[in-house]
Amino acid sequence: MNKTELEKILPHRPPMLLLDDAEVQDGKAVGHITIKGDEFFLQGHFPDYPVVPGVILCEMLAQNCCVLLADGIDKDQATPFYTSLDKVRFKHQVRPGDTVTLECELTRSHGMFHFAHGVAKVGDTVACVADMSFALVPKKDA
Repeated sequence: MNKTELEKILPHRPPMLLLDDAEVQDGKAVGHITIKGDEFFLQGHFPDYPVVPGVILCEMLAQNCCVLLADGIDKDQATPFYTSLDKVRFKHQVRPGDTVTLECELTRSHGMFHFAHGVAKVGDTVACVADMSFALVPKKDA
């Protein structure tokens, strides 16, 4: 899916739509984003040595997880909301020129809550890992 197709299933819009592309492969969401250097989140974040903030890496993973969640929901009926972030580890810097590959898989579900594990990599190097949970909130409650 490209950005236009992602906008059909994700609630995010530029500049907060962070993924360049994503697809579901063998039960995992695999997405990509190439960091150009002019992104809003790099403005002022170490001007002489731009580094993607960790919280943005977590948001990239969350958006990628939502690609998995979209398979089971009607976007007009429910919106996925982040409910927790656990066991987050930042292992490598992400800088302009890097392409981040995001891999997420659902680990379990309970009612409206869905749990996932995500890994963000630059090449073969792990940049960030996280366990996340989401609630699918009905539109009338969102």
